[in-house]
Amino acid sequence: MTVEPGDEIGHVHQDVSGGWLRPAVFGSMDGLVTNIGLIAGVGGSGAGAHLIVLTGMAGLVAGAFSMALGEYVSVETQNDSVRAEVKVERDELRRHPAAEQAELVASFVQMGLTRETAKQVAEEVHANPSLAIRVHINQELGVNPDDRPSPWVAAGSSFLCFAIGALVPLIPYLLGFASLLTGLAAGAGGLFVAGAVSSRFTTRSWWLGGLRQVGFGAIAAVATYLVGALIGAGTR
Repeated sequence: MTVEPGDEIGHVHQDVSGGWLRPAVFGSMDGLVTNIGLIAGVGGSGAGAHLIVLTGMAGLVAGAFSMALGEYVSVETQNDSVRAEVKVERDELRRHPAAEQAELVASFVQMGLTRETAKQVAEEVHANPSLAIRVHINQELGVNPDDRPSPWVAAGSSFLCFAIGALVPLIPYLLGFASLLTGLAAGAGGLFVAGAVSSRFTTRSWWLGGLRQVGFGAIAAVATYLVGALIGAGTR
């Protein structure tokens, strides 16, 4: 089947390059688990609702800024590394073009092309210096140097999703409830929804994705509750 210039593509790929999806999922899950753990730990010590809300809001603000800063620095460092590798590859193509072309042929053969076809493709690629750099970087590092994720998008999505996730287990307290179990139940519901939504971008079923996240959150909640209970008992 031949694809003509005017033909429509029948499928659309999800964002898997690390632009917004990874920091958004990471941020929401981290916000939920962090504040579920904080609430469980502080509540386990016997603290009242006011202190739990204060601790949770402090965790929300500090965690959101920490996540945003971490994502920005991480993505920007990755982009700088790609830029540095592009410079290295450009210098190598200028100084050792024959060796780089032979390296590309070997890479294509390893992918499954015949050596004759690999040589023809490599020759055509090396006829265009800009294309040669892109192909070499893609083959050697597995990244597209022209499609780098934005550190601002990563930081913003991480900040927003962490704040939303961290707010969920605090909602019952903000509405006037003072029960630790209510706050933990809200957090568990948030984890299930977040896991179910994130499974939409994978092959995992929505209920399995939700239950998996609830299980992870339960481990954190039990651990921090026990720590809070032990410390609270020692101070009485």
